[in-house]
Amino acid sequence: MTEKILGRASNQEVSPGDIIDATVDLAMSHENTAAISKKFKKIGVPAVWNPEKIVIPIDHCVPAASEEYAKNHKLIREFVEEQKITNFYDIKAGVCHQVLPEKGHIRPGMLIVGSDSHTPTYGAFGAFSAGIGRTEMAAVYATGSIWLRVPESFKIIVEGELPEKVSAKDAILTIIGELRADGCNYKAVEFCGSTVENMSIGERMVLCNMSAEMGVKAGMVAFDDTTRAYLDQRTEGEYTILNSDEECTYEKTFLFGVSDLEPQLSCPHTVDNVRPVHEKEGTQIDQAVLGTCTNGRVEDLREASQILKGKKVADTVRLLVIPASTEVYKEALQEGIIYDLVEAGAVICNPNCGPCLGAHQGSLAPGEVCISSSNRNFRGRMGCKEAGIYLASPATVAASAVTGEITDPRGV
Repeated sequence: MTEKILGRASNQEVSPGDIIDATVDLAMSHENTAAISKKFKKIGVPAVWNPEKIVIPIDHCVPAASEEYAKNHKLIREFVEEQKITNFYDIKAGVCHQVLPEKGHIRPGMLIVGSDSHTPTYGAFGAFSAGIGRTEMAAVYATGSIWLRVPESFKIIVEGELPEKVSAKDAILTIIGELRADGCNYKAVEFCGSTVENMSIGERMVLCNMSAEMGVKAGMVAFDDTTRAYLDQRTEGEYTILNSDEECTYEKTFLFGVSDLEPQLSCPHTVDNVRPVHEKEGTQIDQAVLGTCTNGRVEDLREASQILKGKKVADTVRLLVIPASTEVYKEALQEGIIYDLVEAGAVICNPNCGPCLGAHQGSLAPGEVCISSSNRNFRGRMGCKEAGIYLASPATVAASAVTGEITDPRGV
Protein backbone atom coordinates (compact mmCIF):
# COMPACT_ATOMS: atom_id res chain seq x y z
CA MET A 1 0.00 0.00 0.00
CA THR A 2 2.79 2.39 0.95
CA GLU A 3 4.70 1.95 -2.30
CA LYS A 4 1.53 2.45 -4.35
CA ILE A 5 0.42 5.57 -2.49
CA LEU A 6 3.85 7.20 -2.31
CA GLY A 7 4.45 6.25 -5.95
CA ARG A 8 1.26 8.05 -6.94
CA ALA A 9 2.16 11.05 -4.76
CA SER A 10 5.63 11.33 -6.32
CA ASN A 11 4.59 10.31 -9.85
CA GLN A 12 7.12 7.47 -10.12
CA GLU A 13 7.69 3.86 -9.18
CA VAL A 14 9.20 3.62 -5.72
CA SER A 15 10.90 1.02 -3.56
CA PRO A 16 11.72 0.91 0.15
CA GLY A 17 14.69 3.15 0.92
CA ASP A 18 14.05 5.57 -1.95
CA ILE A 19 14.10 9.28 -1.12
CA ILE A 20 11.20 11.00 -2.86
CA ASP A 21 9.59 14.40 -3.22
CA ALA A 22 5.89 13.80 -2.77
CA THR A 23 2.82 15.99 -3.25
CA VAL A 24 0.74 16.24 -0.08
CA ASP A 25 -3.02 15.66 -0.37
CA LEU A 26 -3.92 16.93 3.10
CA ALA A 27 -2.08 18.69 5.92
CA MET A 28 -3.39 18.84 9.49
CA SER A 29 -2.21 20.85 12.46
CA HIS A 30 -3.90 21.79 15.73
CA GLU A 31 -2.71 24.11 18.54
CA ASN A 32 0.84 23.91 17.29
CA THR A 33 -0.39 25.87 14.24
CA ALA A 34 0.55 28.94 16.30
CA ALA A 35 4.22 27.93 16.22
CA ILE A 36 4.00 26.64 12.64
CA SER A 37 2.56 29.95 11.40
CA LYS A 38 5.57 31.82 12.79
CA LYS A 39 7.98 29.43 11.06
CA PHE A 40 5.93 29.67 7.86
CA LYS A 41 6.21 33.47 7.78
CA LYS A 42 9.99 33.23 8.10
CA ILE A 43 10.09 31.30 4.82
CA GLY A 44 9.01 34.47 3.04
CA VAL A 45 6.12 33.31 0.86
CA PRO A 46 2.94 35.38 1.20
CA ALA A 47 0.35 32.59 1.16
CA VAL A 48 -0.03 28.87 1.83
CA TRP A 49 0.14 26.59 -1.20
CA ASN A 50 -3.53 25.57 -1.06
CA PRO A 51 -5.83 26.72 1.77
CA GLU A 52 -8.41 24.04 0.88
CA LYS A 53 -5.94 21.23 1.62
CA ILE A 54 -5.09 22.43 5.12
CA VAL A 55 -7.26 21.42 8.09
CA ILE A 56 -6.84 23.13 11.45
CA PRO A 57 -8.80 22.07 14.54
CA ILE A 58 -8.24 23.61 17.98
CA ASP A 59 -8.59 20.62 20.30
CA HIS A 60 -5.80 20.14 22.81
CA CYS A 61 -6.55 22.64 25.56
CA VAL A 62 -10.09 23.92 25.05
CA PRO A 63 -11.48 26.16 26.29
CA ALA A 64 -8.17 27.91 26.90
CA ALA A 65 -6.85 27.17 30.41
CA SER A 66 -4.53 30.18 30.64
CA GLU A 67 -3.65 33.45 28.99
CA GLU A 68 -0.83 31.73 27.13
CA TYR A 69 -3.19 29.19 25.57
CA ALA A 70 -5.69 31.94 24.77
CA LYS A 71 -2.97 33.90 22.96
CA ASN A 72 -2.10 30.86 20.87
CA HIS A 73 -5.75 30.30 19.97
CA LYS A 74 -6.08 33.94 18.97
CA LEU A 75 -2.98 33.70 16.79
CA ILE A 76 -4.39 30.62 15.04
CA ARG A 77 -7.74 32.31 14.35
CA GLU A 78 -5.93 35.31 12.86
CA PHE A 79 -3.72 33.07 10.70
CA VAL A 80 -6.74 31.10 9.46
CA GLU A 81 -8.53 34.31 8.46
CA GLU A 82 -5.44 35.81 6.86
CA GLN A 83 -4.73 32.67 4.79
CA LYS A 84 -8.40 32.01 3.95
CA ILE A 85 -8.26 28.48 5.37
CA THR A 86 -11.85 27.26 5.25
CA ASN A 87 -11.35 23.89 6.95
CA PHE A 88 -11.03 25.38 10.41
CA TYR A 89 -12.67 23.79 13.44
CA ASP A 90 -12.68 25.95 16.54
CA ILE A 91 -13.04 24.66 20.09
CA LYS A 92 -16.55 23.24 19.71
CA ALA A 93 -15.75 20.46 17.19
CA GLY A 94 -13.62 17.95 19.11
CA VAL A 95 -10.37 16.02 18.72
CA CYS A 96 -8.61 16.27 15.36
CA HIS A 97 -8.31 12.52 14.73
CA GLN A 98 -12.05 12.05 15.16
CA VAL A 99 -13.17 15.29 13.49
CA LEU A 100 -11.27 14.88 10.21
CA PRO A 101 -12.84 11.53 9.27
CA GLU A 102 -16.28 12.68 10.46
CA LYS A 103 -16.12 15.75 8.25
CA GLY A 104 -15.13 13.74 5.17
CA HIS A 105 -11.55 14.97 4.84
CA ILE A 106 -9.99 11.48 4.91
CA ARG A 107 -10.13 9.21 1.86
CA PRO A 108 -8.18 6.15 0.73
CA GLY A 109 -5.07 6.53 -1.41
CA MET A 110 -4.22 9.93 0.08
CA LEU A 111 -0.86 11.12 1.40
CA ILE A 112 -1.70 12.87 4.67
CA VAL A 113 0.71 14.61 7.02
CA GLY A 114 -0.10 16.00 10.44
CA SER A 115 1.90 17.79 13.10
CA ASP A 116 0.77 15.25 15.68
CA SER A 117 2.33 11.89 16.49
CA HIS A 118 -0.98 10.01 16.26
CA THR A 119 -1.66 11.10 12.68
CA PRO A 120 -1.31 7.42 11.58
CA THR A 121 -4.92 7.08 12.80
CA TYR A 122 -6.12 8.03 9.30
CA GLY A 123 -4.45 4.95 7.86
CA ALA A 124 -7.58 3.08 8.98
CA PHE A 125 -9.13 4.38 5.74
CA GLY A 126 -6.50 2.99 3.37
CA ALA A 127 -4.39 6.16 3.35
CA PHE A 128 -0.70 6.78 4.05
CA SER A 129 -0.78 9.13 7.01
CA ALA A 130 2.28 10.23 8.97
CA GLY A 131 3.19 12.61 11.75
CA ILE A 132 5.77 15.31 11.00
CA GLY A 133 7.47 18.14 12.89
CA ARG A 134 6.47 21.79 13.01
CA THR A 135 9.27 23.02 10.77
CA GLU A 136 8.39 20.34 8.20
CA MET A 137 4.76 21.43 8.36
CA ALA A 138 5.71 25.06 7.75
CA ALA A 139 7.51 23.93 4.58
CA VAL A 140 4.45 21.90 3.54
CA TYR A 141 2.30 25.01 4.06
CA ALA A 142 4.61 26.85 1.68
CA THR A 143 5.20 24.23 -1.00
CA GLY A 144 2.55 21.51 -0.74
CA SER A 145 5.26 18.86 -0.92
CA ILE A 146 7.53 16.91 1.39
CA TRP A 147 10.55 14.67 0.98
CA LEU A 148 10.21 11.23 2.47
CA ARG A 149 12.17 8.03 2.69
CA VAL A 150 9.91 5.22 1.46
CA PRO A 151 9.55 2.90 4.47
CA GLU A 152 9.75 -0.88 4.45
CA SER A 153 6.42 -2.61 5.10
CA PHE A 154 5.46 -5.02 7.87
CA LYS A 155 2.33 -7.17 7.71
CA ILE A 156 0.48 -7.85 10.96
CA ILE A 157 -2.14 -10.57 10.59
CA VAL A 158 -4.75 -10.77 13.34
CA GLU A 159 -6.95 -13.86 13.33
CA GLY A 160 -9.85 -15.10 15.43
CA GLU A 161 -12.98 -13.74 17.07
CA LEU A 162 -12.43 -11.38 19.99
CA PRO A 163 -14.02 -12.79 23.18
CA GLU A 164 -16.72 -10.91 25.06
CA LYS A 165 -15.44 -7.71 26.75
CA VAL A 166 -12.14 -8.01 24.86
CA SER A 167 -11.64 -5.33 22.23
CA ALA A 168 -9.38 -3.85 19.58
CA LYS A 169 -7.62 -1.95 22.38
CA ASP A 170 -6.65 -5.24 24.04
CA ALA A 171 -5.45 -6.56 20.68
CA ILE A 172 -3.20 -3.60 19.91
CA LEU A 173 -1.79 -3.55 23.45
CA THR A 174 -0.87 -7.21 22.98
CA ILE A 175 0.84 -6.42 19.68
CA ILE A 176 2.75 -3.49 21.16
CA GLY A 177 3.81 -5.60 24.13
CA GLU A 178 5.22 -8.23 21.77
CA LEU A 179 6.87 -5.95 19.19
CA ARG A 180 7.94 -3.28 21.72
CA ALA A 181 8.11 0.51 21.41
CA ASP A 182 10.88 0.44 18.80
CA GLY A 183 9.80 -2.71 16.98
CA CYS A 184 8.46 -0.91 13.92
CA ASN A 185 10.62 2.22 13.79
CA TYR A 186 10.02 4.03 10.47
CA LYS A 187 8.07 1.09 9.04
CA ALA A 188 4.70 1.05 7.34
CA VAL A 189 2.50 -1.50 9.08
CA GLU A 190 -0.52 -3.10 7.41
CA PHE A 191 -3.09 -4.66 9.74
CA CYS A 192 -5.07 -7.49 8.13
CA GLY A 193 -6.64 -10.87 8.83
CA SER A 194 -10.16 -12.00 9.71
CA THR A 195 -10.25 -10.06 12.99
CA VAL A 196 -9.44 -6.77 11.28
CA GLU A 197 -11.84 -7.47 8.42
CA ASN A 198 -14.67 -7.83 10.96
CA MET A 199 -13.75 -4.68 12.88
CA SER A 200 -15.70 -1.43 12.72
CA ILE A 201 -14.02 1.71 11.42
CA GLY A 202 -13.63 2.85 15.02
CA GLU A 203 -11.82 -0.34 16.00
CA ARG A 204 -9.50 -0.03 13.00
CA MET A 205 -8.76 3.54 14.05
CA VAL A 206 -7.69 2.20 17.46
CA LEU A 207 -5.14 -0.09 15.79
CA CYS A 208 -3.70 2.64 13.56
CA ASN A 209 -3.78 5.27 16.29
CA MET A 210 -1.74 3.17 18.70
CA SER A 211 0.61 1.86 16.02
CA ALA A 212 2.48 5.08 16.74
CA GLU A 213 3.52 3.48 20.04
CA MET A 214 5.54 0.90 18.06
CA GLY A 215 7.41 3.62 16.19
CA VAL A 216 5.64 3.29 12.83
CA LYS A 217 5.79 5.87 10.09
CA ALA A 218 2.29 4.77 9.05
CA GLY A 219 -0.26 2.24 10.26
CA MET A 220 -2.77 1.10 7.64
CA VAL A 221 -5.84 -1.03 6.93
CA ALA A 222 -6.93 -1.89 3.39
CA PHE A 223 -10.02 -0.31 1.86
CA ASP A 224 -13.09 -2.59 1.87
CA ASP A 225 -16.89 -2.48 2.09
CA THR A 226 -16.71 -1.27 5.72
CA THR A 227 -14.61 1.69 4.61
CA ARG A 228 -16.94 2.40 1.71
CA ALA A 229 -20.03 2.36 3.94
CA TYR A 230 -18.44 4.91 6.27
CA LEU A 231 -17.25 7.16 3.46
CA ASP A 232 -20.62 7.09 1.69
CA GLN A 233 -22.08 8.88 4.70
CA ARG A 234 -19.22 11.37 5.02
CA THR A 235 -17.90 12.45 1.66
CA GLU A 236 -18.89 12.80 -1.98
CA GLY A 237 -15.32 13.29 -3.11
CA GLU A 238 -13.62 10.86 -5.46
CA TYR A 239 -10.90 8.62 -4.17
CA THR A 240 -8.35 6.12 -5.45
CA ILE A 241 -8.19 2.66 -3.89
CA LEU A 242 -4.59 1.50 -3.60
CA ASN A 243 -4.66 -1.77 -1.69
CA SER A 244 -1.71 -4.14 -1.70
CA ASP A 245 -1.43 -6.80 -4.38
CA GLU A 246 -1.79 -10.37 -3.15
CA GLU A 247 1.67 -11.34 -4.41
CA CYS A 248 3.53 -8.41 -2.80
CA THR A 249 6.32 -9.04 -0.29
CA TYR A 250 6.87 -7.62 3.17
CA GLU A 251 10.05 -7.20 5.15
CA LYS A 252 8.43 -9.01 8.09
CA THR A 253 5.11 -10.73 8.75
CA PHE A 254 3.62 -11.31 12.21
CA LEU A 255 0.63 -13.45 13.17
CA PHE A 256 -1.48 -12.87 16.28
CA GLY A 257 -4.39 -15.08 17.37
CA VAL A 258 -7.00 -13.38 19.56
CA SER A 259 -9.67 -16.02 20.14
CA ASP A 260 -8.31 -16.71 23.64
CA LEU A 261 -7.14 -13.16 24.36
CA GLU A 262 -7.96 -11.72 27.77
CA PRO A 263 -8.15 -8.02 28.75
CA GLN A 264 -4.77 -6.31 28.65
CA LEU A 265 -3.16 -3.45 30.54
CA SER A 266 -0.26 -1.14 29.74
CA CYS A 267 1.55 -0.42 33.00
CA PRO A 268 3.56 2.67 34.04
CA HIS A 269 5.60 4.22 32.56
CA THR A 270 5.87 2.85 29.02
CA VAL A 271 3.17 1.71 26.60
CA ASP A 272 4.97 -1.53 25.78
CA ASN A 273 4.97 -2.60 29.46
CA VAL A 274 1.91 -4.78 28.82
CA ARG A 275 0.41 -7.33 31.21
CA PRO A 276 -2.89 -9.20 31.43
CA VAL A 277 -5.35 -7.29 33.61
CA HIS A 278 -5.59 -10.17 36.09
CA GLU A 279 -1.92 -9.70 37.05
CA LYS A 280 -2.65 -6.19 38.34
CA GLU A 281 -6.14 -6.73 39.74
CA GLY A 282 -6.60 -5.06 43.12
CA THR A 283 -4.36 -2.06 42.35
CA GLN A 284 -6.14 0.96 43.82
CA ILE A 285 -7.00 3.80 41.44
CA ASP A 286 -7.85 7.45 42.03
CA GLN A 287 -8.98 8.44 38.55
CA ALA A 288 -10.47 6.73 35.50
CA VAL A 289 -10.53 8.38 32.07
CA LEU A 290 -12.81 7.32 29.24
CA GLY A 291 -12.27 9.07 25.91
CA THR A 292 -9.52 10.65 23.77
CA CYS A 293 -8.74 10.07 20.09
CA THR A 294 -8.10 6.40 20.83
CA ASN A 295 -11.33 5.36 22.55
CA GLY A 296 -13.72 8.29 22.69
CA ARG A 297 -16.22 7.18 20.06
CA VAL A 298 -19.88 6.27 20.61
CA GLU A 299 -19.13 2.54 20.61
CA ASP A 300 -16.60 3.08 23.42
CA LEU A 301 -18.96 5.17 25.55
CA ARG A 302 -21.73 2.62 24.91
CA GLU A 303 -19.52 -0.27 26.05
CA ALA A 304 -18.68 1.56 29.27
CA SER A 305 -22.28 2.57 29.94
CA GLN A 306 -23.43 -1.06 29.60
CA ILE A 307 -21.09 -1.93 32.47
CA LEU A 308 -21.91 1.16 34.56
CA LYS A 309 -25.70 1.21 34.10
CA GLY A 310 -27.40 0.55 37.42
CA LYS A 311 -24.11 0.76 39.30
CA LYS A 312 -22.15 3.59 40.95
CA VAL A 313 -18.62 4.80 40.48
CA ALA A 314 -16.62 4.13 43.63
CA ASP A 315 -16.52 7.08 46.05
CA THR A 316 -12.73 7.06 45.87
CA VAL A 317 -12.64 7.38 42.06
CA ARG A 318 -13.04 10.34 39.71
CA LEU A 319 -14.43 9.03 36.40
CA LEU A 320 -13.91 11.58 33.62
CA VAL A 321 -15.70 10.99 30.31
CA ILE A 322 -14.56 12.98 27.27
CA PRO A 323 -16.40 12.32 23.99
CA ALA A 324 -14.01 12.54 21.03
CA SER A 325 -16.19 15.03 19.16
CA THR A 326 -19.38 17.02 19.40
CA GLU A 327 -20.98 14.62 16.94
CA VAL A 328 -20.12 11.71 19.26
CA TYR A 329 -21.43 13.71 22.24
CA LYS A 330 -24.77 14.37 20.55
CA GLU A 331 -25.23 10.76 19.47
CA ALA A 332 -24.41 9.54 22.98
CA LEU A 333 -26.96 12.01 24.37
CA GLN A 334 -29.65 10.79 21.99
CA GLU A 335 -28.99 7.15 22.91
CA GLY A 336 -29.19 7.90 26.63
CA ILE A 337 -25.57 6.84 27.10
CA ILE A 338 -24.58 10.15 28.70
CA TYR A 339 -27.50 9.93 31.12
CA ASP A 340 -26.45 6.44 32.25
CA LEU A 341 -22.85 7.57 32.72
CA VAL A 342 -23.84 10.65 34.73
CA GLU A 343 -26.30 8.59 36.79
CA ALA A 344 -23.43 6.25 37.65
CA GLY A 345 -21.31 9.19 38.86
CA ALA A 346 -19.20 10.13 35.85
CA VAL A 347 -18.13 13.71 35.15
CA ILE A 348 -18.70 14.62 31.49
CA CYS A 349 -16.14 16.98 29.96
CA ASN A 350 -16.33 18.87 26.67
CA PRO A 351 -14.91 17.13 23.59
CA ASN A 352 -11.14 17.75 23.59
CA CYS A 353 -7.86 16.04 24.41
CA GLY A 354 -8.43 16.63 28.13
CA PRO A 355 -6.33 14.63 30.62
CA CYS A 356 -4.24 13.05 27.85
CA LEU A 357 -2.59 16.44 27.38
CA GLY A 358 -2.13 16.98 31.13
CA ALA A 359 -2.47 20.74 30.87
CA HIS A 360 -5.89 21.41 32.33
CA GLN A 361 -8.58 18.75 32.82
CA GLY A 362 -7.84 15.75 35.00
CA SER A 363 -4.27 16.47 36.05
CA LEU A 364 -2.98 14.03 38.65
CA ALA A 365 -1.33 14.60 42.03
CA PRO A 366 1.85 12.88 43.29
CA GLY A 367 1.20 9.28 44.23
CA GLU A 368 -2.13 9.05 42.40
CA VAL A 369 -3.00 6.27 39.97
CA CYS A 370 -5.14 6.62 36.84
CA ILE A 371 -6.56 4.02 34.47
CA SER A 372 -7.26 5.48 31.05
CA SER A 373 -8.49 4.49 27.59
CA SER A 374 -5.94 6.90 26.06
CA ASN A 375 -2.75 6.00 24.18
CA ARG A 376 0.22 7.08 26.31
CA ASN A 377 1.30 6.57 29.90
CA PHE A 378 4.72 8.20 29.93
CA ARG A 379 5.89 9.71 33.20
CA GLY A 380 4.28 13.15 33.55
CA ARG A 381 1.74 12.53 30.76
CA MET A 382 -1.19 13.71 32.90
CA GLY A 383 0.67 16.60 34.45
CA CYS A 384 2.54 14.85 37.26
CA LYS A 385 5.80 12.91 37.12
CA GLU A 386 5.07 11.18 40.42
CA ALA A 387 1.75 9.68 39.27
CA GLY A 388 1.12 6.35 37.54
CA ILE A 389 -1.02 5.76 34.44
CA TYR A 390 -2.39 2.42 33.25
CA LEU A 391 -3.84 2.10 29.74
CA ALA A 392 -6.77 -0.20 29.08
CA SER A 393 -9.95 -0.73 27.10
CA PRO A 394 -13.16 1.20 27.81
CA ALA A 395 -14.62 -1.94 29.42
CA THR A 396 -11.68 -2.30 31.80
CA VAL A 397 -11.77 1.41 32.63
CA ALA A 398 -15.48 1.25 33.43
CA ALA A 399 -15.19 -1.91 35.52
CA SER A 400 -12.29 -0.44 37.48
CA ALA A 401 -14.21 2.79 38.11
CA VAL A 402 -16.98 0.75 39.77
CA THR A 403 -14.73 -1.26 42.07
CA GLY A 404 -12.12 1.43 42.79
CA GLU A 405 -9.31 -0.86 41.72
CA ILE A 406 -8.00 -2.39 38.52
CA THR A 407 -10.61 -4.99 37.58
CA ASP A 408 -11.15 -7.55 34.83
CA PRO A 409 -14.38 -6.40 33.10
CA ARG A 410 -15.46 -10.00 32.50
CA GLY A 411 -16.26 -10.28 36.20
CA VAL A 412 -18.43 -7.16 36.40
